[in-house]
Amino acid sequence: MFGPDPFVLPILLFVHEGRIIMLNKKSVDDLKNLKGRRVLVRCDFNVPLKNGVITDETRIVAALPTIQKLINEGAKVILCSHLGKVKNGPNEGESLAPVAARLEEKLGKKVVFVADYNVTGEAATKAVAEMNDGDVVLLQNTRFRGAEETKNGEEFSKELADLADDYVCDAFGSSHRAHASVAGVTKFITAKGGTNAVGYLMQKEIDFLGNAVENPVRPFVAILGGAKVADKLNVISNLLEKCDTLIIGGGMAYTFLKAQGYEIGKSLVDDTKLDYCKEMMEKAEKLGKKLLLPVDSVTIAEFPNPIDAPVETEVYGVAEMPADREGCDIGPKTAQMYADAVKSAKTVVWNGPMGVFENPTLAAGTIAVAKALAETDATTIIGGGDSAAAVNQLGFASQMSHISTGGGASLEFLEGKTLPGVAAADDK
Repeated sequence: MFGPDPFVLPILLFVHEGRIIMLNKKSVDDLKNLKGRRVLVRCDFNVPLKNGVITDETRIVAALPTIQKLINEGAKVILCSHLGKVKNGPNEGESLAPVAARLEEKLGKKVVFVADYNVTGEAATKAVAEMNDGDVVLLQNTRFRGAEETKNGEEFSKELADLADDYVCDAFGSSHRAHASVAGVTKFITAKGGTNAVGYLMQKEIDFLGNAVENPVRPFVAILGGAKVADKLNVISNLLEKCDTLIIGGGMAYTFLKAQGYEIGKSLVDDTKLDYCKEMMEKAEKLGKKLLLPVDSVTIAEFPNPIDAPVETEVYGVAEMPADREGCDIGPKTAQMYADAVKSAKTVVWNGPMGVFENPTLAAGTIAVAKALAETDATTIIGGGDSAAAVNQLGFASQMSHISTGGGASLEFLEGKTLPGVAAADDK
């Protein structure tokens, strides 16, 4: 009923002297005698682009320590990643060419970009054959291979492995997907006697998220936002068992409010999850945990089109919501209540915005939460996705303890699921 009970990553984590550390998985530091060895690194370069220009380079910067370590050791570094969803086949708009240019700037050295849409074809084979020790090659978007990538195709997995001697997964943002470049490739690296390891970013993500949930300094406050309850069913249940206070915001709060008997007007709701919300509220009470829900809402008459268009708003308490309006952000009283809860915390995990953050008028709740996190002395962990974008855009990033590079991956991690990208690494 309540999803996975304790937080577990089977055989991946254990607690030692109050710290969760990786168990039995090889890291990039376990790769020895790298000089001249071809190392395929799966990065997460799924960066936002506007008119072909990268608007947020967080994920590129996060990949640098692993890449730099391999360069310094004299490895031939072959990078691969996806970008975008690639729904309409290979196209220049989702090419990794802008990433190659930005990587060159960051590394201060030439990055050979293989523009071939085939990803692993003749051009890639030739580029790798011509590499010197310490050189860097970036392959084209792995999703240009369509279902071969996303359905973990054997042929594509083997082609990737054929380019390399060893493999490093450093794409936390993709580690919850069993794709060819994330998981499938490892089998063929093993078959040729190579090593599969995780990179520094993966280690850092698991360390921060794992410690926060499994061994937090208390009080531990978890904040969940976003549109849909369904996306966070198991996360809500799992975190209720771990945290002291669970804060609910975003569109999914209205399903909880309706479950309490309130009028929610035209607000987003999942009527199939009303009983679940009641169960969670009962669960919180039974466990003696605080479950904070909005006490007021910023409402609109019509949803803005485009999403960032000017919009008129009115604030209503949850008991006064008119039937013809839609709640699109937490109100000022709620924002204050949530900020106060954060200020008393020692550990905070936040995943999901408080409202329609893409609209400046409907971003106040998300901004208030981000500001509270920036001002607290607590360990603050931002669970990727929209929350990460929010703190970056608002200039609060440097004041957070850790910003996860993976929205979906961090959610599945907080659920207690095993991540294929971690599981596929070799045991020590």
